[in-house]
Amino acid sequence: MPQAEVSQRRERRADLPFAAVDQYQVGGRPLSAGNPVVTPRHRLADGRMRTDAVRALVTGASGGLGAALVAELKANGAAVIAAGRDAAKLSALGADATVAADLTTAEGVEAVAKAARAFGCNALVNNAGIGAFGLFDDTDWSAIAQLLETNLAAPMRLTHALLPHLKSLPEAAVVNVGSTFGSVPFAGFAAYSAAKAGLRGFSQALRRELADTRVAVIHLAPRAIDTPLNGEDVRALNRALGNAADSPEAVARTAVEALARGSAERHFGFPERLFAWINGAAPALVDRGVAGKLSLIKRHAPARVS
Repeated sequence: MPQAEVSQRRERRADLPFAAVDQYQVGGRPLSAGNPVVTPRHRLADGRMRTDAVRALVTGASGGLGAALVAELKANGAAVIAAGRDAAKLSALGADATVAADLTTAEGVEAVAKAARAFGCNALVNNAGIGAFGLFDDTDWSAIAQLLETNLAAPMRLTHALLPHLKSLPEAAVVNVGSTFGSVPFAGFAAYSAAKAGLRGFSQALRRELADTRVAVIHLAPRAIDTPLNGEDVRALNRALGNAADSPEAVARTAVEALARGSAERHFGFPERLFAWINGAAPALVDRGVAGKLSLIKRHAPARVS
């Protein structure tokens, strides 16, 4: 679909009962990439939205989950602008538009925000992130700083850049892709857990701050995902711990459903949802449980992370 074209498709997946919407001209001007306002006219009683009204910016789109999110959104009628560092991989996604940029730089954030505004983005999906497995004192500070910049500062900064635009629309959403470790911080992932816990706190605080606007803030907390983000050491640890891993396609389906439903928080998998609740109510129980696995975690941890 050309960048300036607003999708008129009405097909939808049977398992995602999105609300019907009509598209209008605004101020006598036809809808376009620069004027893509989509006004809901008919909604289901539970308020679910229809994804062919969505024009989504997906960051980290050249990675495993990012590519699956682009494909799932497109399959449900959304228009997508894909952002990432690898221009060649982005061009192979079949997105409506792409922008190659480094979100850990001010120039990269501004380039992506400018492209998203021109595209008429009404849904920001903060998916870009990096992993880091290793004991905290065996990890170089440069690696920790890069992780915090990529996984926490960059999504906050991009949201900050796009929020005035999103607030100007009749309806918009910010979707932050976190992790189970944001709710259940885990040994061997101290910096990663800190970044994801920060992203969850940011999501909750921003949702409450925007309660009097039409901008929804959605936080997703997947468990382990079977993507290249997890190296062989993490895969080996998950096998040793008996942890389940979901496919990126399965996570993307749940993420798009959460967007359609406007779910404030979505934790993926069991027993991970239970552990998140226990850690909030009685963290000492989780402390003891993780302590019993500590020797196994240390055995799989890399000698040095740089």
